[in-house]
Amino acid sequence: MRLAVFCGSSMGIRGEFLDAAQLLGRLLAAQDIELVYGGGHVGLMGGVADAVLGAGGKVIGVMPQHLVDKEIAHQGLTELIVVADMHERKLKMADLSDGFIAMPGGAGTIEEITEQWTWAQLGVHQKPCAFLNVLNYYDPFKMFVTSMVENGFVQADYADMLIYADDPQSILAEIKSYVAPAPKWIGKTPV
Repeated sequence: MRLAVFCGSSMGIRGEFLDAAQLLGRLLAAQDIELVYGGGHVGLMGGVADAVLGAGGKVIGVMPQHLVDKEIAHQGLTELIVVADMHERKLKMADLSDGFIAMPGGAGTIEEITEQWTWAQLGVHQKPCAFLNVLNYYDPFKMFVTSMVENGFVQADYADMLIYADDPQSILAEIKSYVAPAPKWIGKTPV
């Protein structure tokens, strides 16, 4: 199994963010789950990759050439795949992965996980999309998704397909037991 982890290129202001990234990395390696991620050595990205590698696991990084040129690529990965741009990066990460975890991060992290959630709704894939809700970081996002449902823009079963967990062990267990809902517009009225 391979899981993509989307997370910040910075550490954030609380040590618990890095602690969670490192624990997730160790658990991925212990459960023989390969990490697919953005390829950087910085921030939470570097923290989760270093933890997987330190525990003997495999890490595949996917990075656009312009970021490699800025020297933020991790040099110790199992494999670094260099792509042309961010669009190709996301597609490659999706193709390589069996599911997706968003850790705390910024706009890029949100954009990456919501694109995968959109693809899951449309039936492009049936892979789980999960949020590692360290220190309740994703509670405002959960509220926003609830608002989408309440205002008729997202069907409840597509909101319910998202996994939220406060700790890495729980998120991995929920990903392994995930069952995808039927894709949008197959026997349903669009919302």
